[in-house]
Amino acid sequence: MGYPIPKDLKGLTENQVKQSVEKYGYNDLKTKSNNGTWRLLINIVKEPMLILLIMISVIYLVVGNYAEAYFMFAAVIFVSGISFYQDSRSRNAMQALEKLNEPLSKVIRDGQIMAIKTHEIAVGDLCVTEEGQIINADGRIVHSNDFSVNESSLTGESLSVFKDADSTDNKVYSGTITVSGLAVFEVQEIGEQTKLGKIGHSIASITEEKSPLQVQIERFVKKMALVGLLVLLLVCLANYFQTKSFVDSLLNGLTLAMSILPEEIPVAFTTFMALGAWRLMRDGVIIKKSSIVETLGSTTVICTDKTGTITENTMHLVAVYSEAGQCTANEQDYHMPEVASVIQTAMWASEPVPFDPMEKELHRLYEQTEKNDRRAQFELFHEYPLEGKPPMMTHLFRNNKGERIIAAKGAPEAILEVSQLADEKKESLRVLVDQFGQEGYRVLGVATATYGSDEFPEKQQDFPFDFVGFVVFYDPPKKGIERVFQQIYEAGIKVKMITGDNSNTAGSIAAQAGIKNASAHIEGKELTMLSEEQLDKKVQEITLFARMYPEAKLAVVKSLKRQGEVVAMLGDGVNDAPALKAAHIGVAMGHKGTEIAKAAAAVILIEDDFSKLVLATAAGRRIYANIKKAIQYIISIHIPIILTVSLPLFLGWVYPQIFTPIHVIFLELVMGPTCSIVYENEPMEKNAMQRKPRPISETFLNWKELMISVVQGLVITSGVLFIYQYTVGLGGDEKTVRSMVFTTLIFANILLSFMNRSFYYYIYETITYKNRLIYYMTGITLLFMLMMLYVKPVSDFFSMTDLGFTQVLICFLVAVLSTLWMDIYKYWKRSRNE
Repeated sequence: MGYPIPKDLKGLTENQVKQSVEKYGYNDLKTKSNNGTWRLLINIVKEPMLILLIMISVIYLVVGNYAEAYFMFAAVIFVSGISFYQDSRSRNAMQALEKLNEPLSKVIRDGQIMAIKTHEIAVGDLCVTEEGQIINADGRIVHSNDFSVNESSLTGESLSVFKDADSTDNKVYSGTITVSGLAVFEVQEIGEQTKLGKIGHSIASITEEKSPLQVQIERFVKKMALVGLLVLLLVCLANYFQTKSFVDSLLNGLTLAMSILPEEIPVAFTTFMALGAWRLMRDGVIIKKSSIVETLGSTTVICTDKTGTITENTMHLVAVYSEAGQCTANEQDYHMPEVASVIQTAMWASEPVPFDPMEKELHRLYEQTEKNDRRAQFELFHEYPLEGKPPMMTHLFRNNKGERIIAAKGAPEAILEVSQLADEKKESLRVLVDQFGQEGYRVLGVATATYGSDEFPEKQQDFPFDFVGFVVFYDPPKKGIERVFQQIYEAGIKVKMITGDNSNTAGSIAAQAGIKNASAHIEGKELTMLSEEQLDKKVQEITLFARMYPEAKLAVVKSLKRQGEVVAMLGDGVNDAPALKAAHIGVAMGHKGTEIAKAAAAVILIEDDFSKLVLATAAGRRIYANIKKAIQYIISIHIPIILTVSLPLFLGWVYPQIFTPIHVIFLELVMGPTCSIVYENEPMEKNAMQRKPRPISETFLNWKELMISVVQGLVITSGVLFIYQYTVGLGGDEKTVRSMVFTTLIFANILLSFMNRSFYYYIYETITYKNRLIYYMTGITLLFMLMMLYVKPVSDFFSMTDLGFTQVLICFLVAVLSTLWMDIYKYWKRSRNE
């Protein structure tokens, strides 16, 4: 807390909170209906596959094939159950993320300041808001200190407004942002009754924009659905001309339409994204929107802050320069009067109740070097917040005797600029600052002023400052940070350091952390003077951006985006919010990040651990790769089903209806879980983080990948149809042919699911991947296949018959030849790349 809170502000008691909640409810916007389960069920019933199943079930009932009808109805329930299970997993994962994402708010209750979840704010509560925080309820200001608020979210006016308890407008509103100072306000409206809540009703109907990958997949599925409809009509007509049976023709057409629909793909996409976000949440990374997961894997540039991101954020005062003593002192000499005076002035220029590590260190050393602690005697009565380019801040204190302390601290350049020093002296002090910076130290200038009038200058820079000295801090790079940057570079991702520090300090820390080309730097002032073309060139060349302010940070992010880069921006302060919002992936720190930074970001690192961003990027690549594997598997296995259903009919073969709807739906029941459950659980491939990022504009399947899947499907089709003709040639009846064909297709499906686990590594390498689900699924599929062949009631129902060992072996060998040839292609592909 930056300011002491008056002791007479007690807030609500626990009992009063309960009464308020009973009367006014909780502080949340119920713009979305809570009937999520019913919405899920309605969406499932609207799925084309389910509609086809219901139609086929009704036809079987009408013609009196009750066993088939019951089976199809059971399939309807099973398919709905899988969809409901997957949708529920996705929805629950996203709800868990939303709960974790809920910001905390500070309130005074029973005379104590406490942090509560924002939805627990009650009418009558005393809420505390400080610089950089979002206000989460409407209320009346009862106490404030230099409080200003940005209400642009409601009014459109970008300039901040100063308010206090005596202002004509002493109200604050939910959704607005505290720009400076502190305010305590009594909550008057919450939830839907706030101004923001009333606006919320009008925006509730706005749907979230779909990601590029989502759009591509939906487009693909719609095209396949259209193809299915056309083929249905063709098959119905062709069958009707041959058999003159309308029912058989319709069943054949519906069977083929069912085999064409790749309805597993949208389910897989939603599941992969939602569960991917949920897994990351368990690892300490909050993803606000599940579709951002796909963007993570495409990151080409990481723009990072220095303090607390690359460094430990444990500021230790390593040296003090005293202008009065004309000396630089180390820790053992801090007790010297002229040195202690610099520390004391720096402490007065800090917040009375510090939260910044540097200010905490200054307060700690003040206690050690000042025998007469005067902090309780003085109150902060005026503050100039951190501002300027480069920035500085000034605090004004007074006591009961009318004595004043005016203390300022900030960037050395800013303090030297406003201090009453000769130019030669300023130049020599700048040289000293550079020397400290080259050691990786962070330097703050300290100054004091004497000012008798109560009419304070509008700008803090207008005070007649006397230079006091420098306080020099060291914030070492985090342990293991070099390995993190090594992983980032191995993944083909560029790094840009964007910091408010001077270039010497930032460059030294960057070099220690293992950032490449850290010597190439530019400062914010110089950057904003460049033309767009010059800026783009510089941004590509430069690694280190020093003395950066919000507009300069935003300019860098926009420039990178303009040049086709996918930008992840790490930040934690109010000044980082514009750049965080503009980046493809804004990343905020969970602990030291301000509420504004967290609100602007798409990703939050809970433990402020930079290495977690590498983990998130790897997860993005894993999820995207697994989606592609699942889709390629679905395309490859659908082709033999489609052609096995249609070709015997179109070519006039002896058994044109080798598969009926019950056979196709069984295959669909095998493929669905394999696609959306088994592949989602696949681990990341060993070389995933040694590849370059994929272009964000890349379609989910390029022509080369699509053709590989098509060829896989056609080769399996050849094997299945070879078994068909081979069995017919040996005099096999329809049941035997069907059993041989179906068994071959089941074996091929199992082997394909193993083969498509990687399009780079061989099957003997991928078989060691840790994914027990694929073995469970294989076991269940084989068990059902054996039942269909050897359990008489089941085989009769599916119009199949038992096969001898030799027949099963032939089916297996043909399936092996139809699928494992892919390893030869992988070998050829790998030998060309090496």
